[in-house]
Amino acid sequence: MNRIDRLFGILILLQSRKYTSADKIAEQFGMSVRTVYRDIKALLEQGVPISFEQPKGYFIVQGYFLPPVSFSSDEANALLIMERLVSSFADKSILTNYTTALNKVKAVLKNSQKEKLELLNESIKFQLRHEMLNDEFDHLSALQNAISIQCMIEIDYQNHNSESSKREVEPIGLIFYAFNWHLIGWCHLRNEYRDFRVSRIIAVRCLDTPFRKKDHMKMSEYMKFLPVDY
Repeated sequence: MNRIDRLFGILILLQSRKYTSADKIAEQFGMSVRTVYRDIKALLEQGVPISFEQPKGYFIVQGYFLPPVSFSSDEANALLIMERLVSSFADKSILTNYTTALNKVKAVLKNSQKEKLELLNESIKFQLRHEMLNDEFDHLSALQNAISIQCMIEIDYQNHNSESSKREVEPIGLIFYAFNWHLIGWCHLRNEYRDFRVSRIIAVRCLDTPFRKKDHMKMSEYMKFLPVDY
């Protein structure tokens, strides 16, 4: 992350909560507390009204940014619940993007709403057996992008027998069933639609090549052939 992106990220983080400690900023962006002090000074030099209250941390003077949209407390709470679901059922790439988006939402909340949201955040927990979760991958964001632009991908895949293969795939959709994400796509190696469990995908590469097959099955139709109904 370059410094401009980091400074913008710090600004968003400061707006997303009432107070933010230097340690929290350092942890969020993987840097030293000394670098945090330099970045805060740089933001101050650019006219951002950042203040500090001991021992709570840094905060931006309320009213500095006019919010482009307002959210009710119920809407913000609903997004917080979704963050819990995302953290349990998505992968690292989606969680990172969702957390960044949620911070932008938090940035336009009133201070009283931020306080209630932080209290609620500590009061909501989600528990599943670890074997039901498959979050040790970060391919969902890249797969979503390939599906949306209809771009062929190459994947390194390992099946349930630990046999590895390289496949060129036209990805048409993602389905979450049997507590796993599955990529559905036309496999050029097998010349048929195949179901790839995302947690078994080792690597994904976009080939910058448009789909060659023009009459793909709709996902609503494919779902009729799933081996389970949950």
